[in-house]
Formats: sequence, structure tokens, C-alpha cells
Amino acid sequence: MLLNATAALIARVCLVILFPFSALDKIVHWQQALKQANSSFLPGGPVLLAVAIVVEIVTPVCIVFGWSDRLAAFVLAGFCAVTALLYHPFWTHPDLFSAGESKGREEFWEFLKNFGLVGGLLLVVLGLQLATVGQVVRHPLSSGPMSATPGDAAAAAAASPAEPRRGTVAGESKQG
Repeated sequence: MLLNATAALIARVCLVILFPFSALDKIVHWQQALKQANSSFLPGGPVLLAVAIVVEIVTPVCIVFGWSDRLAAFVLAGFCAVTALLYHPFWTHPDLFSAGESKGREEFWEFLKNFGLVGGLLLVVLGLQLATVGQVVRHPLSSGPMSATPGDAAAAAAASPAEPRRGTVAGESKQG
């Protein structure tokens, strides 16, 4: 039980660890961060920057400690999606597919990293049940239904109605 709780805590910390450091970077390098905040079409760079700092400090703490973690993860996922769209517009750079250094490719990878974080944060929002460490050890290669043991498969089959055979409607037999 303690091992499972520790693993879950470590996973949450790893998911959000970059945000407090990003907030600190914005505070320490305010002018550079303000320049980026002002680079989008949204007005109010200083307000946007202050909101970003608060989001990057408060939501990770809530997620790690489980205080309104679904709401916090939803807010942080939205923050990541919006910042990806506003500040990493890889599609505006003509050098995306060019050889050598490319601002477009750099923005593309930053964009994808943001959406990777969105996916992880949405897992917190959805509250999907974590596998226990024991389940991971028993089925290390897959979390899907194919990794279930025969006993697990029998229990799942008993819990859900049988699916109709191909070419038949549920409850009918194929006459022929």
C-alpha cells in the first residue's frame, strides 16, 4: 500500500516538476518573460505573466497533494494548450522542414511537449485508477485488457453481456 502511494506521488511530482521552476524563471527574468507574453495577440502582458506565475505555482502543489487536483490539472492542462497555441506556432515558420537549425522545428517540439503534458494532466482530471505496483510487475508490458490473467478475463466476461457474433443481430441466430 505504501509502495503504491509512493509511486503515485512520484508520478505526480514528475508530471508537474517543471512548472514551479518555470514560474521562478519568469520572476527572475521578468523582462524576457514579459517580452514573450507580449508577443501574442492578447493584450495585458504583465497581467498574463502574473497569472501564469500563479498557475505555475499553485496548480502543481494542488496536484501533488491532492487538493482539488482534478480542477488544478484541468486548469494546468488548459494553460499548457493555450501556451502551445499562442507561443509555439511552429506552422508560421517557413524553415520547419529545412536542413540545419530551424526555429520551426524548435517550436514544433515545444508545441508537442506542451500537448504531451496536456495528456498527462487529463489523466489526473479523469481520475483513472492507477495500477498497483504488483499489477505492473505481473503485467509489465501492457496496461490493456490483453494483459489480464485468465481469472481477470473470466470476471470481465461475467460482468458484461456477450457481444453478438459477426453477421447477426443481438438475440438472433443466423439461419441459413
